Amino acid sequence: MAVGHGGAVASVDPDASAAGIEVLKKGGNAVDAAVATAAALGVTEPYSAGVGGGGYFVYYDAKSRTVRSLDGRETAPRTADSGLFLENGKPLPFAEAVTSGLGVGTPGTPATWEQALDSWGSKRLGTVLKPAERLARHGFTVDKTFRAQTETNKERFADFPATAKLFLPGGKLPVVGSTFKNPDLARTYEELGHEGVDALYQP
Repeated sequence: MAVGHGGAVASVDPDASAAGIEVLKKGGNAVDAAVATAAALGVTEPYSAGVGGGGYFVYYDAKSRTVRSLDGRETAPRTADSGLFLENGKPLPFAEAVTSGLGVGTPGTPATWEQALDSWGSKRLGTVLKPAERLARHGFTVDKTFRAQTETNKERFADFPATAKLFLPGGKLPVVGSTFKNPDLARTYEELGHEGVDALYQP
């Protein structure tokens, strides 16, 4: 149990919570801290969170006692139709469909972050992404959960050499206690911070 004042941050990962706390200490509000924490989770918990996914954002305004929410779930590609997951009239095997490019939705996370900050935040996107960008660049300590999740996805990485190179250095699982860095994600956060989310959505 922790006791304090001025705000609190809770997440499944201490590094991600620290990112949110850093933003609060620098004058950010709860929304700023939430986005910072979510971005950091994309670094340390890539199997359940990330800039390429989606989710929901729930905001409570204590002054007006109102609740607002944003639906940031992924959407199907514009050209998707009922035959997207069919081949010669037959459904593709689930494992193939979910792992292939056909199963990739348009991510809602970046747009959700930007909308939340524009509506209720006090800091700009580039500012709140800084802790996560730094975490991705300098790395975090691999724990048992990260290693186990990587092992679960090991076979799927065989189809994606760049992903395998990142998550399976030297073809092996990351060692618990080692430092895991994701420089490409750091550059992605940096670009989103400088250019805004249109850098992702616009050709």
